[in-house]
Amino acid sequence: MNSPKASKDPDVGAKTNTVQILWRCIRYLRPYWQYTAGAYATLVLITVLALVIPQFIRWIVDQGIRQQNMALLNWAVTALLVLSLLRGVLVYLQGRWTEIASQSVAYDIRSALHQKLMYLSFAYHNETESGQLLSRAIQDVERIRFLTGRATLGLVNGAVLLIGTFIALSAMNMRLALLAMCVMPLLAYQAFRFGRNFRPLSLQIQQQLAILTTWLEQNLRGARVVKAFAQEDAEIARFDEKNARWFALSAQGARLQAFNVPLMDLIANVATVVIIWYGGMLVINQQLTLGELVAFTTYLAQLGGPVRRLGMIIPALAQAGASGERILEVLDTPSSVQEAPDARPLPRINGHVVFDDVSFGYQDGHQVLHDLSFEIQPGQVVALLGATGSGKSSIINLIPRFYDPTSGRITIDGCDTQKVTLRSLRSQVGIVLQETVLFAATIRENIAFGRPDASAEQVIEAAKAAQAHDFIMAMPEGYDSYVGERGLTLSGGQRQRMAIARALLTDPRILILDDATASVDTATEGLIQKALARLMEGRTSIIIAQRLSTIRMADLILVMEKGRIVASGSHEELLSRSSLYARIYRQQSAENAEALDSFSLRTAQSAD
Repeated sequence: MNSPKASKDPDVGAKTNTVQILWRCIRYLRPYWQYTAGAYATLVLITVLALVIPQFIRWIVDQGIRQQNMALLNWAVTALLVLSLLRGVLVYLQGRWTEIASQSVAYDIRSALHQKLMYLSFAYHNETESGQLLSRAIQDVERIRFLTGRATLGLVNGAVLLIGTFIALSAMNMRLALLAMCVMPLLAYQAFRFGRNFRPLSLQIQQQLAILTTWLEQNLRGARVVKAFAQEDAEIARFDEKNARWFALSAQGARLQAFNVPLMDLIANVATVVIIWYGGMLVINQQLTLGELVAFTTYLAQLGGPVRRLGMIIPALAQAGASGERILEVLDTPSSVQEAPDARPLPRINGHVVFDDVSFGYQDGHQVLHDLSFEIQPGQVVALLGATGSGKSSIINLIPRFYDPTSGRITIDGCDTQKVTLRSLRSQVGIVLQETVLFAATIRENIAFGRPDASAEQVIEAAKAAQAHDFIMAMPEGYDSYVGERGLTLSGGQRQRMAIARALLTDPRILILDDATASVDTATEGLIQKALARLMEGRTSIIIAQRLSTIRMADLILVMEKGRIVASGSHEELLSRSSLYARIYRQQSAENAEALDSFSLRTAQSAD
């Protein structure tokens, strides 16, 4: 089977009632209509055989067995065996084609979800738990797969077989047919009632499972913190509480199914009992042949399977409705950062950045930046200095459009960042975030993440510039060494240097360093600073400064306080005219001196 391409979500923006949700999910079958058409063609043939075989059995009983015609019985039984084998082949083809189509739908929806999540803005990921998204991408998609495959096929099969059976029974004996079918409205009502009650419960079960998944994912990601604070027992108790809630909801759903499925089975079996009783009297009174009675019971027995499946399909439809709602909620979520319809590629830039009366606030209404206006010249090194929460990270997040300002505009080389394509903008901005993120891959693949076509020599050159080459070569497999999940096999300083190498390999015109040297020791910091000084030549560099060495090398320092720039200038200028800067500088000087004394004392003690 060829790997299908992810299709775009059809009918975005539809209302979220159950029927429309299910219809939107089923429409994902359109690219695979050949398989779907083949499956439903075999369904028609299987149904025809299901209607023909009981009539053939009737003929065998009346003409072969009752007439004691051995020759007719022999070839008729052989023909019956051939029909059964043919039906088996058709069932195989139906199952295979249905599975190909439904698995392709699951592939498309997972791809669409992943694509959507990749393009959604930082704001969405900051507000959404990863466990919730994992649950939707795995379990919810699997329920949609069942809906577009065996569930819908089973529902259609049951309806077609029911209609065909009623026609066949009516042709033999109308009174007996009506008697056999009189329970079907009751069965349909019970199935509808079951689905109506089960759907909201199913949604609760899936939401609770997502909470459970989120909690488990957080505990696995924070296993070191849990152990460091000896909170194993407390976390186990919290997990058990959420697990118990999921168990209670699942048990409630199981009780609903345990009651309703046998009840629907009983309703169907009542019809068989009535047929045997009433049909038996007609045979005794010679108003019905024995073969016709056998055919009647065979037809009803054939309906037993679809009826039992109906008990599974109805809750499956309810679950699929809830799953579809959760999936479409993601697919229909607009990104808070979107390209303009007429967005154009940003040409290669020099790095002239201008903030023009920019204000910014997050979706919770908290205003972070207030009326910022400043200019950064090409090749200039700018340091952002201020207390935690002063707005430094918000400024660097606005430049590559991780967020958009609530008012004002940002230009790069005179181009409004909201009027250029995101890819052309971000490909010219190199970023080392405060929280270093590495992937479970080789060191080479992590460094070349932003530039997969980079040669081995280019990767090594970037690593050398970031002072990472020596520790990489000291590892067992060098650049082919595997980095564990989130890079936990490396030290904090090693992870930070790899992140710097990754940013440098892309040869950005604007370099953003979010406290990039915070996780390295003093000796390593000195080497990185030398490398950065050389690599920053010709680039606009914006640094969140925490260390004195970073502050001194800046051409321009912006001092932030409560989302405003309260002072700007060079180091010497600010020392003379900004009391806030002077206070921060003295405080950091004292902290650095204390750290140096402590380091010297430890060195002396170790020497003794």
